[in-house]
This record gives sequence, structure tokens and C-alpha cells, in this order.
Amino acid sequence: MDETEVLFNGRWLRLCRRGRWEYAERTSPGGAVIVIALTPDDKVVFVEQWREAIRARAIEMPAGLIGDEPGKESEHLLDAARRELLEETGYACGRIDYYMTGPSSSGMSTETIAFARAWDLRREHAGGGVAGEDIQVHEIPRAGAAQWLCRKMGEGYSIDPKLFAGLYFLEHGSVLFTGEAG
Repeated sequence: MDETEVLFNGRWLRLCRRGRWEYAERTSPGGAVIVIALTPDDKVVFVEQWREAIRARAIEMPAGLIGDEPGKESEHLLDAARRELLEETGYACGRIDYYMTGPSSSGMSTETIAFARAWDLRREHAGGGVAGEDIQVHEIPRAGAAQWLCRKMGEGYSIDPKLFAGLYFLEHGSVLFTGEAG
């Protein structure tokens, strides 16, 4: 097996080479979580924010790193999901279920992303993220969510493909996934 060469160390990422492969390694141990959330009036909760890496505004579901806050390095993914949902959207949830974890980009990164489904949402504040974030919250009727995303793509927004998996999980997740979170 080839040795791993570290090309660069950053705060959240490390660039590595193993053999002919170059890849990014997440330095935070928990990976990331994406939250599938539906309001009591059947609207899907999306967030919009500037993403410097792609130099565009992106539409996503609420998401974030697990264990990225000082003193909370061993944070459980469902606790991170609750925290990110509240920070970004202003919604708290009564229940949250784990669906699955998988690679975000298996050919380029070691990062994994867990999908969680938030239930029984209640508004606590306007959302918008933490200091330094400028997050806009969108609540889109579930029946037209895929069409809305396609329209936004046509307007030049970057649409995270995982959103379509999230929409699928809204319809089928409780039947497909009954596992425990790691």
C-alpha cells in the first residue's frame, strides 16, 4: 500500500496524495450532516448562501459540520443536526431521525454526510446562521419543490444535487430507513 503524503494542512481540510491520487481529507472527525425539514404547513425548508469555493449562491438543505465547535468534538450527529437546523433556519424540532451516512464526493474527499429528518418543527427565530454567515431561508411547498429548484438553477443558482435525495427521503425515508445513528 502506498504511503500518504500530506501536501497541505488547513483548519478544516488536509490535502493528501496517495500514489497517483490527490484528495481532501476532513480534519474534523464527525463529518457533516444535512437536515431534511418540513414545516407544519407542508413546506420544505431550504437555505441559500454564498459559497466561496464555487463563487456562487447555493441552495441547500440546512447542513453543517459535526463536532466543529470547541469542546464539542465528540458531538453526536443528531445533536449537530438540531443545532444546524436552529442556527440556519430558526426552527427547532420535536424529533429527529437518522437515515443514512455516505461519502460527499468519494473520488475527491474523505468527508461523509449523514442525512437526518427533522419532525414537528416550531419557529423560534428568523434564522440566518451564526456570525459571518448570511443565510436566507426559503420555505417551498413540497408539491412544487423540485420545480422550484429547477427554476432557481435556470436563474444561475448552484443547486446541491443532494437536495433531490432529500426530497426522495421526504416521500420514502420512514419506510426505507429505521437504523440508529452512529
